[in-house]
Amino acid sequence: DVKTYQNLGRNHVETEVNYPQTPPVGGDHHAIWQNCGVYTQPLKNIYAVHSLEHGAVWITYEPSLAADQVKTLAGYAGDPFMLMSPMADQGAPIVLTAWGHQLKLDSVDDTKIRGFIREYKQGPQNPEPGAACSGGTSEVAAP
Repeated sequence: DVKTYQNLGRNHVETEVNYPQTPPVGGDHHAIWQNCGVYTQPLKNIYAVHSLEHGAVWITYEPSLAADQVKTLAGYAGDPFMLMSPMADQGAPIVLTAWGHQLKLDSVDDTKIRGFIREYKQGPQNPEPGAACSGGTSEVAAP
């Protein structure tokens, strides 16, 4: 069920990028990365994509997801090199994204969540594994 994307740009840009996937799986991004952690507001894609390049896994969820399910996801996202934030119109209630890889799910009970994180967090597909996931920005998207 994991979709794979290749030939992703890695340029640092100062402008917004129109990514073909929601959430984006990689591509050109800002020179500053998103600090890993759990966010209750949507993130700016250009920062989050840079964190993916550093080996983070980004868990996004539809804003309408039940609070107990959001809490369960936050349990996964509390580890190093994990991002979590709401994202509207992503085509599934829950999406797990790593550089070049994405998994769309309907429920927090799906056993594929742990496997995706184990496989792709700091995995060999990352262009810059081990680069910082802190010391960047904690800015969120404007409401």
